[in-house]
Amino acid sequence: MVKKASNSKPKKRIAAIDLGTNSFHAVLVDIYPDGSFRTVNKLKEMVILAEKGLEDTLSRDALDRGLEALKRIKFLCDSHKVENILAFATSAIREAKNGGDFIKEVGEHVGIRVRAISGKMEAEMIGLAIRHSIVLGEEMVLMADIGGGSVEFIIGNEKEFIYYNSLKLGVARMAAAFVDSDPIEEKDIKRLQKHFAKELEEVLKLAKKHKVKTIIGSSGTMENIGEMVANRNSITAKRSLNELEFSAADFKDLYKDFIKLDKKERLKEKGLEEKRVDIINPGMVLVKFLVDKFKIESIKISEAALREGMILNYINNQKEQLNLDLVANFKDPRRRSIYELLRKCNWPEKHSRHVSNFALQLFDEFKEELKLKESDRELLEYASLMHDIGYYISYRKHHKHALYLIRYSDLLGFKEDEINIMANVARYHRKSTPAKRHEHYKQLNKKTRKRVKKLSALLRVADGLDRSHYQNVEKLEINNKKNKIQLIITTHSDPELEIWGTLRKGDLLEKLTDKKLEVFHVVDNEKK
Repeated sequence: MVKKASNSKPKKRIAAIDLGTNSFHAVLVDIYPDGSFRTVNKLKEMVILAEKGLEDTLSRDALDRGLEALKRIKFLCDSHKVENILAFATSAIREAKNGGDFIKEVGEHVGIRVRAISGKMEAEMIGLAIRHSIVLGEEMVLMADIGGGSVEFIIGNEKEFIYYNSLKLGVARMAAAFVDSDPIEEKDIKRLQKHFAKELEEVLKLAKKHKVKTIIGSSGTMENIGEMVANRNSITAKRSLNELEFSAADFKDLYKDFIKLDKKERLKEKGLEEKRVDIINPGMVLVKFLVDKFKIESIKISEAALREGMILNYINNQKEQLNLDLVANFKDPRRRSIYELLRKCNWPEKHSRHVSNFALQLFDEFKEELKLKESDRELLEYASLMHDIGYYISYRKHHKHALYLIRYSDLLGFKEDEINIMANVARYHRKSTPAKRHEHYKQLNKKTRKRVKKLSALLRVADGLDRSHYQNVEKLEINNKKNKIQLIITTHSDPELEIWGTLRKGDLLEKLTDKKLEVFHVVDNEKK
C-alpha cells in the first residue's frame, strides 16, 4: 500500500554536473520525500576540451572555455537556490596531466568542488540511471554510453550488472586517431573495426555468453542515431527519446546511406547535431560493429545517463540524513514513475483505486469484443489511477489538466505513444467523448485514436460507478448479453447517484458495442 503522506513539497534542491569531453551538462532537480526527483532546469555548455583528439595536456583555451561554462552553470544554480552541487569530471579531465590544476582552478574561481571519478564508477552510475529509466527484464542487455573520450559498457538486467567498465573508445578520440578521410573510407572503417575487436575482447566474450540481443544506448551519439532513425522511419519521438526502440535492420538502413556522406551532406541529416558532424562516424562504425558481432535484434535509447546516476547515488547515500521514506519504490520504472506523479499531485487515492478496479473488470469482460490487447490493460490501469490528478491544478477542467500533467511529467519506461494514450484516456473520463475537433486527440494516428476511444469508454463507465467518490458500490457483476449490457451493483447506501453517473457516461460503450447499457441495484440478492 502506498503511503498517504503528502509528497508535494520537495526536501532538497541539488544540481548534478557531468564534465564531459565535448560538453558540460548540468541538471537541477528537486528531491521529494519518497526519494523521487523532478527536473527544475537544465543547461548544456559546449566546451570541446578535446580539440585535436584527447591529448596529454589540455590547452589554456580549452580550460578557459571550461571555466566560463562552469561560471554560467554556477550562476544558474545560485539563481535557483541550489543547496548542493555534485560535479564529476570524466575522461578528458581525469586523463590530462593538468586535469588536477583545472579542478583546483574551478574550486578557487568558480566555487564548485569537482571530483574526478574513475571510469568504472562512471560506468556503474550510468548503468543505475539506465535501469532507473528503462524497462529491463531478465534478459541480459548491453548498455553503451558513447562519449567523446570514452565509452562506458554495462552488461546486465533488472537485477544485476555482471560487467561495467569505461574504455578509451570515445568518438572524438577515435576520429582523431583513425579517421583521415571525408567521406570516411573503407580503410579507416577497417582500422576502427580492428581496434574495436581488440579493445572489446572481454565485452564480446561476456555478451556472447549471455546471448545479448538488445543494445540500450545513452548520451549524445546514441541519441543522435536514435533521432536520425526516427526521422527516417516516421517513429514518434517528438517529446522524448526515452524508450525509443528500433530494429537492427532500421539502424543498418541508416548506416548504409549515412556512412557514404561527406560533411556537407551529413549537415543536412535530420536529427544530427551540427557539433557531432565531424565525430559521428566512429560512433556509427562502433554501433554497426556491435550489431553485427552479437546479431543484435533491437536498439533502445535512454535519455538518462551519468547525471541521473549521480542523483540516484546521492539519494541512496543521503536517504537517512534527508529523512526520505522510499515508499512504493517499485523496480519497474513504469509503475514507479506513475506512483511518483500520483503522490506529487496528492491524488484522491481511494476513489482512483476503486475506479481502476472497475475499469480493469470491464476490460477483462470486453477485451475480445473490443479487440483490445493485454498491453492496453496496463495503460487503462494507469490512466484510471491518474484520471483525477488534474485536481492538483484546479477542479475546473481537471480532465484537461490531467492530460497536460501526464503528457509533460517525463514518465519513465513508456514510449511516447503510450504516454499519449494514457493522457487522452484520462482526459476523456468526463465531459465530451473523443472527437477530431480536439487538438491533442486529432494529432494521434488513426490506430491510436481507436485505442483511446475504446479505453475511454471503459474508464467513463468505471468513473460513473463511483460518482459520489465514496466507494458506495462494493461489488460489480457484468452480464454481457447479445443486445444489452447489464451492470448489477451492490452498494452500501442509496445508489441513485452512481446509477445516474454510470448511465450518463455509458454512451460511448453503447456506441462501440451497439448494445443498450442497463444498471440494476441489488439488496439481499434481489433486484430493484
